[in-house]
Amino acid sequence: MRLDYREALPQSAEAMLGLEKVANEGFHDHRLLHLVRLRASQINGCAFCVRLHSDDARRIGESDERLDMVSVWREAECFEPAERAALAWCEALTRVADGDPGDELYEELSRHFGPEQIVALTVAIVSINGWNRLNVAFATPVAAAAEVPRREAPVAT
Repeated sequence: MRLDYREALPQSAEAMLGLEKVANEGFHDHRLLHLVRLRASQINGCAFCVRLHSDDARRIGESDERLDMVSVWREAECFEPAERAALAWCEALTRVADGDPGDELYEELSRHFGPEQIVALTVAIVSINGWNRLNVAFATPVAAAAEVPRREAPVAT
């Protein structure tokens, strides 16, 4: 580990947790949020967050099969249209340097989620990309994911 950003500037983690709270309160399907966070973390190469969100998703009932398929969700048959829209939105925003996500992608997302949920999902994507950058920048060890305090989160159906 290069340094522990939580110790060096505790307000940084507090600010990030504020974004998480907004996302979790506005988007009630926490299993889908973990899939989205997992996908962004895979793209960004953040092993700490891949471990954390895989473990958390399993803890709230996500299957190993679906977790194994997140990186290839386009080819996998185990994801519903709403999940596919959320994963596509996640990839587009995580790779925002590649260009605007486009109206077609937004329209597909809007078919499945209301405005509050879209904003909450977007905040979750913004947040996980921030966490990924902090953990990659400071080389947070993967094993430290097991030490993160967990909150009980309900699963929306």
